[in-house]
Amino acid sequence: MLEIFIINALADNYIYLLRNEHKNITSVIDPGEAEPVINFLNNKRWHLDEVVNTHHHHDHVGGNRKLIDIYKSKLIAPSYENNRISNIDIVVSDNETINITGIPAKVFHTPGHTLGHVCFYMPEEKCLFSGDTLFYLGCGRVFEGTMNQMWTSLLKLKSLPEDTSVYCGHEYTLSNMKFANYIDTNNALLNKISLEIKNKREKGLPTVPFNLGIEKRINPFLRADDDNFIKSVGLSSINATESSEEIRLKKDSF
Repeated sequence: MLEIFIINALADNYIYLLRNEHKNITSVIDPGEAEPVINFLNNKRWHLDEVVNTHHHHDHVGGNRKLIDIYKSKLIAPSYENNRISNIDIVVSDNETINITGIPAKVFHTPGHTLGHVCFYMPEEKCLFSGDTLFYLGCGRVFEGTMNQMWTSLLKLKSLPEDTSVYCGHEYTLSNMKFANYIDTNNALLNKISLEIKNKREKGLPTVPFNLGIEKRINPFLRADDDNFIKSVGLSSINATESSEEIRLKKDSF
């Protein structure tokens, strides 16, 4: 049984520490800084076997070097980022299945936020580590790729089973929620979820993980191919790619 621990880092980053007690393997996903991970491991008296990156941005890899120096961990990262992430031991590519903490994880190449971004889906655990591709009620800004690439990447994640729990890279949920309610004013499920989100944040609790099946019904970035939704929010796009771009541009200027 996999245990997943959420570690807060930097201003609003989430680092995920994975523990397979049965196999005595511990991994960390996207350590933006090392100290919170080291403190957590020291408290648990665990060794860190693997460092895993979804993409090259410093707030996701900033702790790599120190952790690897201390624990001699193996670094798992996208092949597409090989020239932007240093000292990768295991490169991963689209549609490959690898082991993280000894548990199979399928790799999805999800360009858009960065050209080399990947996400990791663990079917046995029904969980997805989406990095900065998919957020709760949002998606990543398109920095390096194209809007078409981002939409195609979101479609890959949208195709996963509805009972998937999603662990994203940042606590952006409140601001995403405000935009989702602005653009989608008559969504009863979104209204209900918004109250749950506000309650969690008022208590200082993380809003992750979130359920993908529900997300498909309330995240505007996952509904660019829903004709009823597109009409109801008054978008003028003629296809899903254009709708996705229009929604992204609205969010960027919100």
